[in-house]
Amino acid sequence: MRRVRYDSPGGPLFMEKADIPEPGPGQLLVRCAAIGVTLPVVRKVREAAEPIPLGGELAGEVVAVGAEVTRFRTGDRVTGLCFGHGYAEYAVLDQAMASPVPEGATEVDAVALVRGGLVALGALSAARPEPGESVLVTAAASGVGHLAVQLARARGAGRVVGAVSDPAKAPFVRSLGADDCVRYGDESWGEPVDCVLDAVGGELLTPALAALAPHGRLVAYSSGGGTVRAYDLLGGAKSVIGFQMALIARGRPELYERWRRELWGLFAEGSVRPVVHAEFALEEAARAHAAIDTRSNLGKVVLRP
Repeated sequence: MRRVRYDSPGGPLFMEKADIPEPGPGQLLVRCAAIGVTLPVVRKVREAAEPIPLGGELAGEVVAVGAEVTRFRTGDRVTGLCFGHGYAEYAVLDQAMASPVPEGATEVDAVALVRGGLVALGALSAARPEPGESVLVTAAASGVGHLAVQLARARGAGRVVGAVSDPAKAPFVRSLGADDCVRYGDESWGEPVDCVLDAVGGELLTPALAALAPHGRLVAYSSGGGTVRAYDLLGGAKSVIGFQMALIARGRPELYERWRRELWGLFAEGSVRPVVHAEFALEEAARAHAAIDTRSNLGKVVLRP
């Protein structure tokens, strides 16, 4: 089979021939039809001290199952998170990290919706917004952010604001249902909001906290790090909440499954629509990474084997 990997920190990415893997106990072998490209993987290629397997979101058909698999069989269409080599024609998924792709949805829909949507829905839930409260989403045009904007609206936010790096992205963000769109470099982000869902971190934490109204909550789910000063929280009785999807998937599978069902339900009724910025052939993985790294994408970036 064909597989993408790299040999040294920062790349370059290259295509190689590899053996088709064998599924172990509790694992599925999937013929990949779509692979989602994510910012955390792009960052790891650029920053990790040692090369890592290019894992992440994928969707396709189950072609073999390992021992102890009870939920799936060959021929099923599934999507899930691969922790091994996922930029490949075939990949191994743990049964616990897989979920079915329903009728009426494509594999591209699945990689654009499920993992990013679960992160967005989890971050929104962690903020505990009351009906009618306002929500601001950073990286609002990203694979996760564009879903968070729609989910905030679908869950009853009174006002939804997107924050972006480039004002040219504002029409796209408003087309998703945002009432307003601000740029990171703006002196003010407008009227204070009750909740901020932050996917950027770093230096952006300071203006993101400043955008909160008294008693506001910021949910940090970024891999970009950053530091929050306690003093910035005290005056307005503001809160910062960390969120990581992996902890939910491992520790609260019933909640993970409930959110997954909610996502597909919203998709079926048309309340949430995943947007695909571009589809790249597997051998164009470097171009797909560049689209994420330069923040040029509007929605999800997908590889097609």
